[in-house]
Amino acid sequence: MLKLYGFDVSNYYNMIKLALALKGIDYEPVMTYPNQTPEYLAISPTGKVPALQTEHGVLVETNVILEYLDEVAPEKPLYPTNPFERAQVKELVKLIELYIELPARRCHTEAFWGVPVDDLTKKEVKRALFNGAQALARAAEFSPYVAGDSLTAADIMLLYTMDLAVPVAKKLFDVDLYEHAPGSKALIAQLKEMPEVQQIEKDKRAAAPAFNAYLKKAFSGK
Repeated sequence: MLKLYGFDVSNYYNMIKLALALKGIDYEPVMTYPNQTPEYLAISPTGKVPALQTEHGVLVETNVILEYLDEVAPEKPLYPTNPFERAQVKELVKLIELYIELPARRCHTEAFWGVPVDDLTKKEVKRALFNGAQALARAAEFSPYVAGDSLTAADIMLLYTMDLAVPVAKKLFDVDLYEHAPGSKALIAQLKEMPEVQQIEKDKRAAAPAFNAYLKKAFSGK
């Protein structure tokens, strides 16, 4: 059986959880926060989550894991079979991650836990999020899904990216990212109605107190 290392508050971990749920793949969750212990570094070379233990070895990096799952369980595809359309979905996944998720992540500490970020970083993040949302608006179809009429890996990436990027932009910059990517708000609302997504959100809420305690300890250096 597959083993999935990570924790229920992690958006990247939840991307993999949703893909596994949609495909009906059984797995063993292994609750793990990112760490640099020798034991975990032997599993995940960077110490990050998620990490997926397969019968052949371990895979890390969310987009790689999503593509692997599509290869081993193609019955409910997250990527089109047409080579060009498949490449387009991969492109959308990277666009959302590189130009929305990763910039917003630089301000997570201030937006969610009150640990200040310097003004230069915030200026860079504000500009990056504005540009990223507009790029998404140009590249995505939202008819109704990101890449057209079928749910793909790009929708999974968008769901768990906007879940964090939108509040960062609103709280720190008074910017509504949804306004700059028309169609994204309606799609997110649609995705959140899925029972698999609702279960993941329930798991996230249940795990939040332990994660907040973990962060408080990490921020205090004790």
